[in-house]
Amino acid sequence: MGRPLSMTGFGRGEASSKGCSWIVELRAVNHRYQDISIKAPRRFIGWEERIKKEISFYHTRGRVDVYVNFNDEGIETARLKTDLPLAREYLSCLKEIMAELSIPGEPDLALLASYPDIISPLDDEAGAEMLEELWPAFSEALVGALNECLKMRQSEGDTLRKDLSARLISLQKKIDLIEQSLPQIIKMRENSLKERLDILLSGVDIDPLRLAQEVAILVDKTDVSEEIVRLRSHVEQFEGFLELDEPVGRRLDFLLQEFLREVNTIASKISNAETAHMTVGIKNDLEKIREQVQNLE
Repeated sequence: MGRPLSMTGFGRGEASSKGCSWIVELRAVNHRYQDISIKAPRRFIGWEERIKKEISFYHTRGRVDVYVNFNDEGIETARLKTDLPLAREYLSCLKEIMAELSIPGEPDLALLASYPDIISPLDDEAGAEMLEELWPAFSEALVGALNECLKMRQSEGDTLRKDLSARLISLQKKIDLIEQSLPQIIKMRENSLKERLDILLSGVDIDPLRLAQEVAILVDKTDVSEEIVRLRSHVEQFEGFLELDEPVGRRLDFLLQEFLREVNTIASKISNAETAHMTVGIKNDLEKIREQVQNLE
């Protein structure tokens, strides 16, 4: 199909056969799950599951609204049947009653038609036969609308993929800057801690080795190398998902949550103005990426 696909698109399909014509319009927008709405003449309610199955082949997620317009001019598509023998019996009975009770006039047609089974819907077999005869033309119009919508979704999906790739590059640069600044940040943190401890422990006799160990432990708590490694792994996974020929929107959305978790950890470990500025920039990039991912199937 050409992934990733956007969930947003529009398609229109037309078809005609045996004196009838179809116009099918399809609108697709973002939605967390698959949600299909079909607006068609009531006589075709029996097609609902078949239509949904066809749409599900093209749309695994998103809100899809289908509008069906049917023109049956010139084709016999009767949906009701009449029972004339039964009508004659009703009419005979009514005339007999009117004669017996000396009621003037003739039985009213509206009264006659109101009796059960005089006019009734087509039986299931006849109705099913009619639907089967009309399905091929309708299916042609539906598939035409789905394919036109698919082209729009592919085009937008390709644009989104390029935009996301560019944003990942920006994100990667910020991660690189944080990683490059780590040795300097750790050194500064170590010197700062030693200076504070010297002031606090002034005049206190303490083992230098013990002091060095405590400083090392405190400095180690500011080491975010593991978080950097995980962020790089997430970037690689994200890029890999964009190349898959299958729906990836939900996986990308989950991965962004993991991105944010690591960035928050880095921000909490390093109380450095420059790093804080970069983590804010990363969060801003992640938010923009998340908005774009919401459009992907």
